[in-house]
Parts: sequence; structure tokens; C-alpha cells
Amino acid sequence: MNSSERRLKLILLLQQPGRKKSVKELADIFGVSRRTIFRDFNALSEINVPINYDRYLGYGLVEGYKMPPLMFNSKELATIMVGLNFVKSQVDQQMVQDATGVELKIKNVLPTELKGLMNSLEEHTIVDPYLKYNGRQKMGGDWYMISSAIASKKRLQFVYTTRENETATRKIDPYMLVYFEDHWNVIGWSHKRGDFRSFVLDRVASPVILDEEWSRKQNIDVDSLIFRFNGPAKKIILDVDEFEMERLRANLPAKIIKQKQIRPKKIRLEFEFDHLPFINEWLLQFGPKVVIHKPLELRDMQKTILNEMIKNLD
Repeated sequence: MNSSERRLKLILLLQQPGRKKSVKELADIFGVSRRTIFRDFNALSEINVPINYDRYLGYGLVEGYKMPPLMFNSKELATIMVGLNFVKSQVDQQMVQDATGVELKIKNVLPTELKGLMNSLEEHTIVDPYLKYNGRQKMGGDWYMISSAIASKKRLQFVYTTRENETATRKIDPYMLVYFEDHWNVIGWSHKRGDFRSFVLDRVASPVILDEEWSRKQNIDVDSLIFRFNGPAKKIILDVDEFEMERLRANLPAKIIKQKQIRPKKIRLEFEFDHLPFINEWLLQFGPKVVIHKPLELRDMQKTILNEMIKNLD
């Protein structure tokens, strides 16, 4: 990191609300000497960056200071473009429109040499091409309104359409937005169910932020929200070909409890799941490279669906 980049990041760090930092802490963060940090302070003071010092609290910026518009180096710009391309590959139409708007604004303020890099990255960097070209864009949810409700801890009300095409008004305490392969969900405490539920964004209509605050429930973390069950969970044990292990683990819709090598090139995997028909169909993508060890009920489901597939070939 050169001195210009370090000083820019130093401004951003000192601008953050909360506890101020000592010179030693800043030196440790950037991996430089205390003397270098003092030189940075002097350089920033020369361009009228108002650094404030408190002998008991440390260094920070004068309250109310606004940093001038940022410029990006080429690596930072490449990182932004990968993120924008990911959002533009989504099926949520509003997200795609918002990402396109951000991209246009960035292009308008970039110098010529970086604008060329951005155009090249846009053309030659594709995230999830099958979803980009085959996915059908959908409207629904208003991800920004939902994220605003999460940030402000306000309750959210909306009309929800279930898989059975039934609609009902729902009120939730929204906890998080989660992306699952090809769709976004909002996870929150459902006032109707008296429990946590997950709602697909493109089935959410007419969302409204209510003037009602909610408090986070104790002992609730990210894992417990994502890997929770809506019914009794079954222990599932699989024998997986070693070469398929990475792909299965990366996409498995459950948290792995245990895994061990049982013989050369074969791994036994254990997890819990509450919806056997879903996990049965999901496992079929791996063919004979994944064998169901337990439960027998799941093995029977797989035999049934495979027999149906064979009949359809006649």
C-alpha cells in the first residue's frame, strides 16, 4: 500500500463513529511505524483534513467533517465491478436496475484511463452466466425498503403469495436478507406463526414499514436463522465421492454436523433436514456419486422417484 492509499484509508478509519484510536493502534492496523503515522497526520493537515486529538481518547476527525468524493484505484474498481455484475445477474428486476444506475454514476466521474478498464471489465466479466441468460427477471419485494426496515429495526407488513397461490397479509420483525442460488429471501419473526419464517422476495407485494419498533430476540445468530427448521428434523447420512464433496458442501442447504473418510475416495457426511421430499430431489443432481445411507425413508423416496423417471422413458 502506497502512502496515498494509506492516508485515504486513514481518513476513512478516523471518520468512523465510535472510539478514537491511539497512534500505536493505527500503526498496528497499517503495519507501519508510529513515526509514519505522524507523517501521515502532517500530510493530511496540509490539505486541511481536521484531525482531532484527545489525550485520553486518542485521534479522530472533527465531528461533521465530510470527505470529498472518493476516487478508486484499478483494483478497487475491479472489485466493485465484480459486485455489480453479481447484482446485475439477479432475477430481481429492481436490483438489476439499481446496479445499472450505480454503474452509470461511477462511469460519469471516472478519469478516461479507468473508464476504459471499467468498460472492459463489464464486457469480459460475467457472474453466473446461466442465470444471467436463462433466468426470468421478476418484480417484487423492494429489497431496499426491506433492508431499511432491518437497519431501523422497524416492523414490516406485506401481502405474501405462497407456493399454493394463496395470499395473506403478513407482519414480521425483519432480521436479514439472504440469497439462495437464484432468489432472495427475507427472514424474520412472523407475528402470525409466532416463529421465524423465510419469505421469497418475488412473492412479497406492497411492503410497508410500520411505525413499530422491534427488539432482537436473545440467543439468535446467523446460523440459527439460516439453518433453522419449520418442523421435526431428520438425521441424514450420505456416502459421497471425494471428488464431488466440494460441490455438494458448497450448495448443501443445511449445516454439516459431521464428516469423515470411510474408505479411499469416499466420505461419509451427516446433517439434519426437515423436508425429505425437497432434499431427495436436490440429491438427484449428484447421481450415483452420492449414496443415501440413512434414513431408510429417504432411500425409499429416491427409489420411487427413480422408478417414475424410468417409466417416463418407456
